[in-house]
Amino acid sequence: MASRTISRLLSRSINFVSASGGRSYGLGRGVGRYSTSSAAALDEPIVPSVSVNYDKLLINGQFVDAASGKTFPTLDPRTGEVIAHVAEGDAEDVNRAVSAARKAFDEGPWPRMTAYERSRILLRFADLIEKHNDELASLESWDNGKPYEQAAQIEVPMLARLFRYYAGWSDKIHGLTVPADGPYHVQTLHEPIGVAGQIIPWNFPLLMYAWKVGPALACGNTTVLKTAEQTPLSALFASKLLHEAGLPDGVLNVISGYGPTAGAALASHMDVDKLAFTGSTETGKIVLELAARSNLKPVTLELGGKSPFIICEDADIDQAVELAHFALFFNQGQCCCAGSRTYVHERVYDEFIEKAKARALKRVVGDPFKGGIEQGPQIDSEQFEKILKYIRSGVDSGATLEAGGDRFGSKGYYIQPTVFSNVKDDMLIAQDEIFGPVQSIFKFKDLKEVIQRANSTRYGLAAGVFTQNIDTANILTRALRAGTVWINCFDVFDAAIPFGGYKMSGIGREKGIYSLSNYLQVKAVVTSLKNPAWL
Repeated sequence: MASRTISRLLSRSINFVSASGGRSYGLGRGVGRYSTSSAAALDEPIVPSVSVNYDKLLINGQFVDAASGKTFPTLDPRTGEVIAHVAEGDAEDVNRAVSAARKAFDEGPWPRMTAYERSRILLRFADLIEKHNDELASLESWDNGKPYEQAAQIEVPMLARLFRYYAGWSDKIHGLTVPADGPYHVQTLHEPIGVAGQIIPWNFPLLMYAWKVGPALACGNTTVLKTAEQTPLSALFASKLLHEAGLPDGVLNVISGYGPTAGAALASHMDVDKLAFTGSTETGKIVLELAARSNLKPVTLELGGKSPFIICEDADIDQAVELAHFALFFNQGQCCCAGSRTYVHERVYDEFIEKAKARALKRVVGDPFKGGIEQGPQIDSEQFEKILKYIRSGVDSGATLEAGGDRFGSKGYYIQPTVFSNVKDDMLIAQDEIFGPVQSIFKFKDLKEVIQRANSTRYGLAAGVFTQNIDTANILTRALRAGTVWINCFDVFDAAIPFGGYKMSGIGREKGIYSLSNYLQVKAVVTSLKNPAWL
């Protein structure tokens, strides 16, 4: 359902065009003109029709203040103004949360209730998500800056879909009987791993919540989840609904706070049995080291990417332009799997550049609560400045700035949709994960060349291929070293499709059946048979 929703939004996106006329915000020649109507939309932000009712830590089923009494502001990316002050958890709060999760696992009903009953609770939660779709979407958009339509039509429905998917797995987790030499009966048991520590990012707060919490709970574990400090609000609201659905106290605990304090305390905690992290590769290395230095807890990591999107010479150029645009600019470019290296065959390169530039200039940027908006603000000032720095680097290194290149408007963290042509593989914009609305377009001659260049990266999260030739698709599918390869599509995220990366894009897989193994221990049970039937 969710993947079809994305497809519908993509098919509509070509109609999201701005009014004629505009003002220039570019850095130089050829960067185009943007709609004044979108810029004007930034002057008076819409007030979201939702209240912030949950801004404390969730520990043992109760919303409580941080032990230190500290709070931190969560900001509206549209303006930089404070939405709410949220309890700031640190090591002491992590200790309290882990203690509650440990007691809930060792003594509580969750791991001991029937799998069917666990499934029913998760299904009730999915129903409540649908009931509160608009509130969840409003909090997600307000705290993150993503278009409300995207949150309401794609991400919250996908949240419900994911929990229904994992609810379905709850009573289908079982072991095997194993043949062995000699008079023995051998069976394997798949048991919950225990207390799972989970750290989620800010770009898709609700979806990452589902990717982590869903499989952990389906397998019978208890959890301590740390939200990103930029986007704590929607996870707290969702967790309240999960308890309303019947989740026992202590099974899910939510800590809002910063990485060096709360995140580090969770990663290095001696009573956490498993750790899952989604975020940057640099932070992932730290998380892995902390886990190893503590109790050697197993770790799954979903990290950065610099995904190639390959446009072959037989491609329908208009469709390829739209798909490549979506692959990069979706969610303000703040996607770990964004198609951020667009490789275009030399025979269609010039045509592609002109149309990609025109498409970027039509992209509607503005208040994410306004209808028809395709792109909202970046998450915060740090990310905003980082992206602008990369854009300046692209200009300085000799890439051709075709569109964009500057901030959009004068308030908030909006950036013009930016397109570079004549990008070389050794440029910083070609190597680093920008995590913003910056499309880099490269030229290639043949498949052998583009395979080598596409794989010449420290990342391996995803890749896209646009071709009408099945042989070309098969060659590239097998040659590209990436955890996901999309053929004539991009960002298809069905609940059953596994997601994860090669190389420095991570360890392990999330979603689908493969995610369950992250939260299970396999126990072999060997029983001696005194009088086996065959003797």
